Parts: sequence; structure tokens; C-alpha cells
Amino acid sequence: MTTTNQSLLARRKAVLPTGLGVAFPIFAEKAKNSEVWDIEGNRYIDFVGGISVLNTGHSHPKITQRVHEQLDKFTHTAAQMINYECYVELAEKLCEKAPISGPKKALFLTTGAEAVENCIKIARAKTGRPGVISFVGGWHGRTSMCMSLTGKVLPYKKSFGPMPGPVFHALFPAEELNVTEAQALHSLEMIFQADIDPSEVAAMIIEPVQGEGGFHQVTPSFAKALRKICDEHGIVLIFDEVQCGFGRTGTLFASEQLGVEPDLMTSAKSLAGGYPISAVIGRADIMDAPQVGGLGGTYSGNPLACVAALAVMEVIEEENLLERSVEIGDKIAAFLEDLNLSSIGHIRHKGAMLAFELIDSDGKPDTEATANLKAKAFEQGLLLASCGMFGNAIRIMVPLTVEDEVLQEGLDIIKGILTAQSVNLKNESLSLG
Repeated sequence: MTTTNQSLLARRKAVLPTGLGVAFPIFAEKAKNSEVWDIEGNRYIDFVGGISVLNTGHSHPKITQRVHEQLDKFTHTAAQMINYECYVELAEKLCEKAPISGPKKALFLTTGAEAVENCIKIARAKTGRPGVISFVGGWHGRTSMCMSLTGKVLPYKKSFGPMPGPVFHALFPAEELNVTEAQALHSLEMIFQADIDPSEVAAMIIEPVQGEGGFHQVTPSFAKALRKICDEHGIVLIFDEVQCGFGRTGTLFASEQLGVEPDLMTSAKSLAGGYPISAVIGRADIMDAPQVGGLGGTYSGNPLACVAALAVMEVIEEENLLERSVEIGDKIAAFLEDLNLSSIGHIRHKGAMLAFELIDSDGKPDTEATANLKAKAFEQGLLLASCGMFGNAIRIMVPLTVEDEVLQEGLDIIKGILTAQSVNLKNESLSLG
């Protein structure tokens, strides 16, 4: 019997839980750079990049070669049992690159959620305090602690409570959300007045550019205000760069563009080009706060992922991917602006971390049009993902190594669909009139 996407979907439904959703009803057979082929031979342009994991593309030859070389040596020892050099070398390079002054140390884990949780553990060990403040719309992971930190209920938090605490959410400032920096800072002050004294807050965590929340950006002025508050009250400031790090925004770390240093920061997703590893990087005195044995994990800092991450750092430099990120982001933003469609709302980007909103004739979020764009794009061989509190933003996470012609092919598909939608809306309006 020939294996098809449909036959595998039936097998999947029989053995995988409903809660484990999937965006596209296909099964990958092979992938190269910014293209994926399913088991039926259909080709797709990948603007999702494994949810921003593949900044260096699918199956980059240099990364693949390094992993093959490590496979021939060993695949696992558990870093807390037997040391290996690539773990130390990667920590050295990340400490060198991280936008934090003074002595730094790094810790490796397996997932972004683990990195976030370990930041909270380290901050609590350093301060002796329990409280944490995060922000509305923030996304920090699916574990219990990370769900508590995440500032979006559906579909991530509903029915999974009660959440660990004490965790409190301040407003995230963004013009497109109608929240000013003054309002966000006031909400933070109200948390201190109504919920928890700042002397009991261990950490404040924020994404320099929100991921799932809609690619909204922290401004340098707001980052400086947070830094001042944290300094005044002895609070550990954490920048969660799981999604926005490793070249996505045009710098290795997005926080480089803020002029503000965090105390701790996370990295994951594109850190190793698809191999599972995450990192916590921070000031040495804070990183050293937990007792011996208080940090770690069985698979944390797996040697295959460590060598992959070292190769990723070389690829980013050798192929000028930071400059390429800026070029891609500027090109997509200009392309969308040139369409001059009333259905396209706010366009925001740092480097190639770009999102654009779809709105209706009243300027309100148009989730139906967004879903329609994703569905029709898939039919035409383009993979797109949405985000945002209202589900009406399309986020672009195309590999930074994408070929110009493939990028343009994907953009032309978006143009065709949005233009047709606009024409249909005009025709409907005329017929109603």
C-alpha cells in the first residue's frame, strides 16, 4: 500500500492526543534550506522555519557535517557525569558574544522552556525572593511555570491551572495595542501597590521582541525604565531571547539594539539550527547562586547539539547572515507597503523578524482573512504561521539563508492571495451598495 499524507494522518489521529495540534496536514520527506518536500513529492516554500528554529536553513551542510563527525565519537555522556570540550567551547563563545558586561557564565539545557525555568530558579536562589513579573502577550513555554509566565490564555493555559506563583503580568507597551509606555509602567507600579512588594520580587522577564504575542518590540526607552526599576529594587532582569535571538532581528541577540544589559538571558530555537539545545547566559555572580547539583538535566547540552551550535555561529559570520537578516526584513516590509492594500494593517519588524496584521474594513483584527491567507498559501505551496493576541498577524520566519528567487516566489503567492481578497471585498461592497 502506498503511504500518503492522509494515511499517515489517520495513524497519527489514532495514537497522538488531540491537544497536540499540527498546522499542516502533510508529512515531511526531505528539506533543504528554505524548501520542504512531503512524502507525496509536493514542494513547499518554508516561511515558518520550524517556528524560527532554522535561521541557517534546513540541513545546512556545514552543520550536518559537524554533527556527523561528532556521531562517530560519542552521542551522550550526560554533562554532569563526564565533561566534553564542545560544551565548554560553546559556553565560552556565548559568554563572549552576549551583550552583558563583566564576568559571565553559561548553562545549557534542552528546550526554551527549560532555559526560562532555570532563569527563575537562578534568580530566586540569588535573591531569596519568590515573586516574578512578566508581561501581557509574552510567550515563555508550555511547562507549568512557563505557562504561568506566559501572558496569553488560549490555547496555552486554559484548563491547566492552578498555575505556579507568585507571578504577575504587567502591560506590554505597543502603539498597535493602544498601550503607551506610561500605561505599562503604571501597571507595573500597581502590581507593586496591589499584589506584591518589590522587595519580594526575584525577577522580571520580558522578550525584547514578543514571539507568539505578535512580534511587538520593546523600545530602548522602556528597556531602560525596566533596568532602572530592577536596579532600584534588586530585581533580576531577564531577557527571553528564545525566539528573537541568533540573528533573527539583524543582530546576534535582539537586546543588542536596546542599549540595556540584562542580568540573565535565554537562547534556544535557532541556536543549533534544529538540534535541541537551549542556554542561560548571565552575570557570573548570579549564575553561581544555586548550590552544586541544583542545575542540570540528563540531556542538557547534548554534544551533537553543542557542535551544531558552534557550526551555526560560524555560518552566521561566514555567510553574513546578520546583514542578510536586515536585507530580508527591509525587502518584505517594502513589498507589503507597495501592495497598498487596506486589508494590511500594522507592519513591524526588526531584521527578518517581521509580522503584518490583517484588518477588516473597520480596522479591526480580521482573523478570518488571516486563516484564509494561510489556507490558500498552503494550497499554493507556501507555509505561513500566525500569531498575536487576536490571531490576525502573519509572522515571517523564513530562513536567513533563503535564495532570493525562492523568497520572491513566496512573496508573490502572498500578493496574489491578498490582492484577490481585496478585489472580492470591493465587489461585495459594490453589490451591497
